Amino acid sequence: MVRRGQYAKGAAKRAEILAVALDVVAELGTRKASNREIAARVGLTQPGLMHYFSTREELFLEVLRARDERDHRQYYSPDGAFEGFLDVISHNATVPGLVRLYVEYSAEATIEGHPARAFFEERFVWVRTLMTDAVRHEQAVELMGPDVDIPYVVDLVIAAADGLQVQWLLDPSIDMAESLSRLWRGIRVTSWPAVVT
Repeated sequence: MVRRGQYAKGAAKRAEILAVALDVVAELGTRKASNREIAARVGLTQPGLMHYFSTREELFLEVLRARDERDHRQYYSPDGAFEGFLDVISHNATVPGLVRLYVEYSAEATIEGHPARAFFEERFVWVRTLMTDAVRHEQAVELMGPDVDIPYVVDLVIAAADGLQVQWLLDPSIDMAESLSRLWRGIRVTSWPAVVT
């Protein structure tokens, strides 16, 4: 039987590995973020690392989950303002390795049975909720019209954000946050009925 102290140590080590893996992937990208490098930074052997994560894919999925949790805590405000989303996108421009991991795994998750599929299905529900909150916040402060098609706007913004991340990986001169900010401002303007004179 596993004692409470052993479980706590194991959970703490797993959290340490995730924090280090997050940094290593952000710094080196998925191709160069070797198990050896991650293990060395946390004082483990490669087999020791795999004791905590059965596969590299499991480790990287948990890195994506940890990234989302950290970004949500750090950038999103309780009122659901869109600026929190823009702050995450701006931050993404400083961590190309994590953006590449997200892009690779989200594409692979479209394959039925892929280990990342459930994570991305849940993630899109969560992100849609965040975007819905952002639109409702805009409506509450009268920056968007009351009749805006919320599901349409939400899907459009998410698709634009994901597409911009792919484009940015190919051409880092693209300003993802500015492009999304312009899209949002355009949605604001067109969300109000046209005034006929």
